[in-house]
Amino acid sequence: MKQLFLILCVTLGVTAFAQDKPAEVKPNPNAPKIKFAQEAFDFGTVVEGPQATHEFKFKNEGKEPLILSNVKASCGCTVPTWPKEPILPGKESVITATYNTQGRVGAFTKTITIESNADGGSKVITIKGEVIKPEDDKSIPFANPSILAPKN
Repeated sequence: MKQLFLILCVTLGVTAFAQDKPAEVKPNPNAPKIKFAQEAFDFGTVVEGPQATHEFKFKNEGKEPLILSNVKASCGCTVPTWPKEPILPGKESVITATYNTQGRVGAFTKTITIESNADGGSKVITIKGEVIKPEDDKSIPFANPSILAPKN
């Protein structure tokens, strides 16, 4: 019984070391390449309420069609929209990021992850800014009481 166990262990050990290593995947020289005009956008200071939207322009600088399989934001307050059809080599398109400012006073930084067949795998773009309450915005005349004061 001990000999059978020993033979089984040796056989399994030899079999484990005899496995071939997976072949290295060589990069595709014709793969799509996604190139953004800008990878981050700062809204600056925005007033709470309306949605803040920015279009990230990009180009397929590769030799094969670019397919965006999924585009997801880091939270539910940011909604990305993206082209569902392939972007041909040399062509441009946009990913739109919309941030909902309602109830979100304060600084924000959100990321959008783009999964595609592009060289290098996934890509991350960023939006940021600061949301203020409408009464804190001095550009709204009725938010600044000094504008309503009579002038002498």
